[in-house]
Amino acid sequence: MLAQEIIRVKRDGYALSVDQVQDFVKGLVDGSWSEGQVAALAMAIFLRGMGRDECVALTHAMMHSGRVMTWSNMPGPVLDKHSSGGVGDKVSLMLAPMIAACGGYVPMISGRGLGHTGGTCDKLEAIPGYTTTPPPELLDQIVRTVGCAIIGQTSDLAPADRRFYATRDVTATVESVPLITASILSKKLAAGLQGLVMDVKCGNGAFADSRAMADELANSIVAVANGSGLKTTALITDMNQVLGREVGNALEVAEAIRYLTGDSSVAGRNTGREARLHEVTLALGAELLVLGGLAANTTAARAQLQVVLDSGAAAERFARMVSALGGPADLLERPAAYLPAAPVVLPVLAPRSGVLTAMQTRDIGLAVVELGGGRRKAGDALDLRVGLSQMRQLGEHLEAGEPIAWVHAADRASVVRAAAQLQAACTITEAGSPWSATPCVMASTAADSR
Repeated sequence: MLAQEIIRVKRDGYALSVDQVQDFVKGLVDGSWSEGQVAALAMAIFLRGMGRDECVALTHAMMHSGRVMTWSNMPGPVLDKHSSGGVGDKVSLMLAPMIAACGGYVPMISGRGLGHTGGTCDKLEAIPGYTTTPPPELLDQIVRTVGCAIIGQTSDLAPADRRFYATRDVTATVESVPLITASILSKKLAAGLQGLVMDVKCGNGAFADSRAMADELANSIVAVANGSGLKTTALITDMNQVLGREVGNALEVAEAIRYLTGDSSVAGRNTGREARLHEVTLALGAELLVLGGLAANTTAARAQLQVVLDSGAAAERFARMVSALGGPADLLERPAAYLPAAPVVLPVLAPRSGVLTAMQTRDIGLAVVELGGGRRKAGDALDLRVGLSQMRQLGEHLEAGEPIAWVHAADRASVVRAAAQLQAACTITEAGSPWSATPCVMASTAADSR
């Protein structure tokens, strides 16, 4: 059927049939739909929406557009976590090896940066030698022996989504609940999972900038996933401020390594496990362990996760994964020797004394994109060195002239621009002014599958 007729149906507000959805997905894979036509349908769906049946049809069509993984004779549950995207969100880097150390098996198919948010796959490419596209037999071997492998979306896994994802990124059609649902679940279902926890970010740095949209997305993902036979729960977590203290690909890998190893020895830095980042990681991990039958309840699960962190077992799994996928065997011992560093690093100073009471988190993410740490259009090469480090958190007191953060950039002109953006994005009020923190885990979806 003609692409323009399918676009017309959705443009005029009608539901697409299963055949029309399948024809569109086929066109994504074989190239019979042009970039303009793909973008037009994406915008029509963004504006007109999709019903649940349409979303299920799109999810399944994209899932079956390529290879579907199977994990026969696996000695433990096959589990995964996915985030809807945030600024500074490096939870996957820590959580996959933590779950592996607790007895789960995690074949994590990670994404690229989308809009103002960073992508786990991009972060891992800051590790020299690390391959995010291993052959299927190597992926199978690593998951079975190490317990986890974080890779990118391969060309044969949900290839329709791979193309659609890139188009959405550059056509302002990211913030669509049915498209986010289908994109996430087509990959997760193709990965052959037995349990999934969804981290739905909510706030001014998330695609779901309101609680209503976050609830809609969480319930959509849980309903479509459970309806497809994948046990899934979702947590709604706060994204009204940067998660952790580092933003940028190599910088976030370094923070993840410090988190796993418990390293707080870097001079002049607050490098302990940042409290909100730690809470989100434990909360998501606890849901996964319960889903996989590895813990009786979330309290017991959190205790298990803390044990594998404190014992070094999770760090050891991360090191083995990096080495197995081509990265340096001693990355955890010498991260500074391998992770790329920006040539210019300068502080962004607080213009006045007071308490940091608000962040325009999306603007902070966009500042990192403008530094070169994100994409303006599909196919853009990233500068993996750039970003922001030592970000102060909401509720912290700053003196005038004290750093809010440090900018890592390719040149001084870029630092000046980023510093102005960061200062404009941060609100500092007088000490003693009323202020209350938002819980970092805001809710779990009502449509719980357990």
